[in-house]
Amino acid sequence: MRARILAPALAALALLTACTSQKAADEPDNAPRPGSLRILASSELSDMAPVLERIADDTGIEVRPTYMGTLDAVELLAKGKADGRYDALWLSSNDYLRLRPEAAKKVVSETPVMSSPVAVGVKSTRLAQLGWKPGDVTWSQIEQAVQDGRLTYGMTDPARSNSGFATLVSVASALSGAQAALTDADVDKASPRLKEFFKGQKLTSGSSGWLATAYKRRGNVDALLNYESVLKGIPGLTVIRPKDGVVTADYPLSSLASTNAATREDVRRLTEALRTDGTQRLITERTHRRPVVPSVDPAPGLDPGRRRELPFPGTRSVADGLLDSYENELRRPSRTVYVLDTSGSMEGDRLEQLKKALTDLTGDFREREEVTLMPFGSSVKSVATHVVEPSDPKAGLAGIREDTDALTAEGDTAIYTSLEAAYQHLGSGRDTFTSIVLMTDGENTAGTDSAGFHAWYIGLDRERRSTPVFPILFGDSSKSELEYIAELTGGRLFDAQQGSLDGAFEEIRGYQ
Repeated sequence: MRARILAPALAALALLTACTSQKAADEPDNAPRPGSLRILASSELSDMAPVLERIADDTGIEVRPTYMGTLDAVELLAKGKADGRYDALWLSSNDYLRLRPEAAKKVVSETPVMSSPVAVGVKSTRLAQLGWKPGDVTWSQIEQAVQDGRLTYGMTDPARSNSGFATLVSVASALSGAQAALTDADVDKASPRLKEFFKGQKLTSGSSGWLATAYKRRGNVDALLNYESVLKGIPGLTVIRPKDGVVTADYPLSSLASTNAATREDVRRLTEALRTDGTQRLITERTHRRPVVPSVDPAPGLDPGRRRELPFPGTRSVADGLLDSYENELRRPSRTVYVLDTSGSMEGDRLEQLKKALTDLTGDFREREEVTLMPFGSSVKSVATHVVEPSDPKAGLAGIREDTDALTAEGDTAIYTSLEAAYQHLGSGRDTFTSIVLMTDGENTAGTDSAGFHAWYIGLDRERRSTPVFPILFGDSSKSELEYIAELTGGRLFDAQQGSLDGAFEEIRGYQ
């Protein structure tokens, strides 16, 4: 069995758009309008809003972005789901898009707007202990520090975030010694060292923004691997561009083949406005990205020295193989407790939606992953744990589907008592990524209340408190109640009222 890597369910794409966009594709105001451009953009570009507002004043072109993970956006494009719904594409990189012919043919032009290399942000105190000079650090030194137990870090999920994918390619290229585009042989050669390297990853995330928030909250990792522009915005980090090379995002603005000549002219005008000296200075000062026009210098604090650009995989099979290896062999395995509301109010269509979402999700579980189903009503009804063993993954997945199919709806809604049971089940001291997913269609009506849970939670040891809860807003559940749980535990709320339950479960995968 191999986990689905780059083709998450199209249902998930609908939710991703609903959760992260300013203008969702299915909203009435996403219809074409003169003087505006509907742009499918990488989620990290939300920080460009002030720049785009200024350009709108200068040019009269309004940008209406829909934010989405880069790899998910490529999948949407490849499936033809962007045709007629968007006027332009603005991703952190088109490197992966070019490996997908069915996506590449949808793009008729692309022009880089700014750039940001993959980098390592190390706590200044840890940097001093390591004795590193920032300008001389290599990926091999970073790997050695991990092996010696002197460095831990966080990074985003490469299967969903382009910053994570670019980081994975950077590390694999550097540790394999590849002198050209990565090949399967390069990946095989680097695998032993990559396994050692990823032992140092203690924090994962589906987005750069949540990664930074989790880093600040938990304080249990020494470094973050991400784009330089992201790391520069986090206090207390010394940003290092490894001496032996990096992969760089160049943020190309691209016209789509499905548009007309007038729309493409507006895209050209927008691109031209983004590349003027004044706008390039504004971009580098506000976002810590680097200008792409030679007449503008990088903002203060951005090292002007050059670094070797590491080669990107030359074929999709190599890229997918690298991701597959990361998901199923290289990274730490995951342990997740799914705390599932099966109270009486879930009877009927809601329970069927839950069963379908969980059944569909089994195709995305990774090898070595531990999945616990904990349905609850007035109390926890049962606890069933399954492991997707590499030797027989089908057995674990079949067990999850069987237990899912057996779910029934009855009882009240004991949210907080069930969450306490989930934390007790996970325990502490396991070398895994741990998380709790809470799905409920109502408010707490039985067992411990919110005050009691708060007192219980803050009494946990630090390691247990580092396990986040990812609540899903569904049915008649209370947004304020679930936001409180996410904030208390360092998780994030996912909305299945505006999107789909399938999509919410799928999006959470990037955080597990």
